[in-house]
Amino acid sequence: MLFVPADSERKLSKAAGTLADALIIDLEDSVSESRKALGRELSTSYLSSRERAASDPEMWIRINPLSSPHALHDLAAVVPVSPAGIVLPKIDGPEDLATVSNHLDALEVAFDVEQGSIRLLPVVTETPRAALHLSALANNPGGKRVYGFTWGAEDLSTTVGASTNLGPDGAWANTYQFARSQMLLAAATAGVQPVETLYSDITDTEGLRESTRAARAEGFTGRIAIHPGQVDAINEAFTPSVGEIDYAQRVVAAFASEDTGTVALEGKMLDAPHLRQAQKILALAPR
Repeated sequence: MLFVPADSERKLSKAAGTLADALIIDLEDSVSESRKALGRELSTSYLSSRERAASDPEMWIRINPLSSPHALHDLAAVVPVSPAGIVLPKIDGPEDLATVSNHLDALEVAFDVEQGSIRLLPVVTETPRAALHLSALANNPGGKRVYGFTWGAEDLSTTVGASTNLGPDGAWANTYQFARSQMLLAAATAGVQPVETLYSDITDTEGLRESTRAARAEGFTGRIAIHPGQVDAINEAFTPSVGEIDYAQRVVAAFASEDTGTVALEGKMLDAPHLRQAQKILALAPR
């Protein structure tokens, strides 16, 4: 999911040519206060003027936080052009998802947009309150609109007064590892997609690839990109290797050949979780 500033026609046009699965047109952090109205105007013009093909990336909008004076203006502007979804930053808990969902219910009716078609992707760790109440979000994820959860470390570290969100080894410091793990578990509990946060060094393609492979191994199903040059590395990291696909096919075949809950393969005993994992890998394999 590639972030694109809403107030830049050049960047919007460039991003559409990438292989991102979704563009997140950003009305929040990448747009200055004085250009919020321009961002709304350009983003809605861009969405309404495009002929969308099935192969095109989905078009999402990151609105401003509910606590800002811009959020309702953002929603009222973008709902008529039927974005695929809304990225909701800086939530405090499930009550914020309920509020936005209620607004969308009314706006979809007002602008004759298919009911329930606009999904939600909340950023669930940008405030300390949200990070401490992820179990509430896991058990009350906000209804059928919610596509997934994602997380962020930058706003959280600013709020808690940290000078950095990284440890001496360059990995996430403990607070942010905690928030990330809680988000992953909350998404799994709620049955929604866990989306990994951005990788800030846009020049470190190999570091991005390695980090994204690790995220997929942990259970994340997608990642946010902040530059078009990151898209290919993320797609590559989320695509199973030839070796993974081959092994998954052999696992599925082993279970298919025996009417039993466990099978032996290459000296290892496998059971139902191994079969489900193999099936997931094959679902991600290129067609």
